[in-house]
Amino acid sequence: MDSVLRPYDLGSVQWYVLYQLATAGPILQRDLVRLLSIERATMTGIVATLVRKGLVEQRPDGADQRQKRLSLTAAGAALWSMLPDLTFIRSVAFGGMDEADIAVTVKVLQTATERLEQLLSEGAPS
Repeated sequence: MDSVLRPYDLGSVQWYVLYQLATAGPILQRDLVRLLSIERATMTGIVATLVRKGLVEQRPDGADQRQKRLSLTAAGAALWSMLPDLTFIRSVAFGGMDEADIAVTVKVLQTATERLEQLLSEGAPS
């Protein structure tokens, strides 16, 4: 994925942020943190880069000024329309696999991630 995106000066997580904004519309930055299961500081850096590139706009949310709402800029939409279709990655990785098996795998990985995040938030035992 990164090699396909390199000519566009994008990384995979930057692509995913653009994907969410292009397909689902504006979103709160904190919701993207949860959706991607990445650290808030990591998301802050990714968003700052996309804002600097002029691809994403970051504004205070109308309902809660403390929260940042992200939206795609005209330049971001134009770039998105030029990006290659990356759906082939899913079909190469998961093609021919049973959807139920994929769903179970996703659930197991989500549960494991949640448990590890819970352990981190409580402070790992010494």
